[in-house]
Amino acid sequence: MADQPQPALPGLRAQLLRRKPPEQFDVAVGSAAKLKRSLGTFHLAMIGIGCVVGTGIFFTLSTAVPKAGPAVIVSFLIAGLAATLSALCYAEVASRIPVAGSTYSYAYASLGEFAAMAMAACLLLEYGVSTAASAVGWSGYLAKLFEDLLHVKLPYWALHAPGVSDSGQVGVVNLPAVILLLLCGLLLVRGVTESMVVNTIMVLLKLSVLALFIVLALSAFHSNNFADFAPMGMAGIGAGSASIFFTFVGVDAVSTAGEEVREPRKTLPRAILIAVGVVIVFYVLVAVAALGAQQWERFDGQEAGLAVILQDLTGQAWPGEVLSLGAVISIFSVCLVSLYGQTRILFAMGRDGMVSRRFAKVSPRTRTPVFNTVLVTVLVALGAAFFPLDALGDLTSIGTLFAFIVVALTVLILRRTNKDGPRGFRIPGGPVIPVLTVVVCGYVMISLGWITWVIFAGWLLVALAYYLLYARRHSALNALSTVDGSAETDARITI
Repeated sequence: MADQPQPALPGLRAQLLRRKPPEQFDVAVGSAAKLKRSLGTFHLAMIGIGCVVGTGIFFTLSTAVPKAGPAVIVSFLIAGLAATLSALCYAEVASRIPVAGSTYSYAYASLGEFAAMAMAACLLLEYGVSTAASAVGWSGYLAKLFEDLLHVKLPYWALHAPGVSDSGQVGVVNLPAVILLLLCGLLLVRGVTESMVVNTIMVLLKLSVLALFIVLALSAFHSNNFADFAPMGMAGIGAGSASIFFTFVGVDAVSTAGEEVREPRKTLPRAILIAVGVVIVFYVLVAVAALGAQQWERFDGQEAGLAVILQDLTGQAWPGEVLSLGAVISIFSVCLVSLYGQTRILFAMGRDGMVSRRFAKVSPRTRTPVFNTVLVTVLVALGAAFFPLDALGDLTSIGTLFAFIVVALTVLILRRTNKDGPRGFRIPGGPVIPVLTVVVCGYVMISLGWITWVIFAGWLLVALAYYLLYARRHSALNALSTVDGSAETDARITI
């Protein structure tokens, strides 16, 4: 029997702009590609809090305060405002498209296939860098904990990526970071329910530790530490906001769980808004307490800063030891949730044919994407072990801001193209909040340095090359006819 001729692919423009309609995200694609719906509002909110509270508080102050001075409090409020506006947009879109993939899936439904590919590239870089950077920061706190509690000084070579320090010490590999990431990967392979129970315990512990810090630091509050409130002016405040903003990737992390949530159209909006509210309150209180207890000039380059502040205030070792332990627990949960989010984005991409479909295969026993999780864990662990990541925080921020802008635009687009589609939440005030989200996030983006923009543009070019060479030819939407660059909604996807 002669081979059937293959249908011609759509033109390049049609491929770039074709969209996956929201109703198509609910199309069953086979039991092998289904995740288990087992999470409720509380566990989902803990995902967001677990991903955000950690990097932002335990060691980002040492980079943000030198840029803004005491006005870093305003930086936190600006970042918090952008995150709140974005959270409202996420809440509406997630209630419309409650699937894995978060902003990648939302861009696919609203802006088209290449926009989805670009968004996925940003998200994967964002999650990968933030997870590896968090693991590197965790090593510093772990080393301090060993030294304080056990009087054991871990060797420099085993705590740092290859390179030579100013003092002549040689780094070889960040071994604790590798161990942390492998433990997180093992948990995720075992199952999402077990992973989220561990995450919830860690989140509650670290919030308790931060509450202890706030109480102790406020007892030594000095208002004169705020006398020179904004030494770098508005430029410093904007730069501080940009440095802080990468920690709000947790807002996106909640939406990556859309396919593993019970009653997602109601649960996702609630969890997103709860997570952002709790995070902003803790961020601002910790920043105020820390600046009230220590002069802002001393934050520059201060490792394990919050622990050092408590030791200086009390003259005793135990408060700092408790805080270091809290940081170790906290950053563990950050890495766990960030790895989780990255695997779910790749799961959605694998199901759409944008990467190998092996990424969408799940274990019949644990209902988790095992191949996907193992590969992501190994790659991120290698990054944490051997590459200096200090300069990549701003790159993560620009990816997060880009994601937030895409979600706001998705709200506006879906309100026009999918007016009658089901949803569990609608932002009040018409288009005001989505437009404000774009404006505020855009303001924070332009505060980033030109080098960050150049690297970001280069990364998008890499995404474009990958799309042209592989993704467009393997897309599941190739099975559909196209009209005006959009997939016909009455067609069905065959995976």
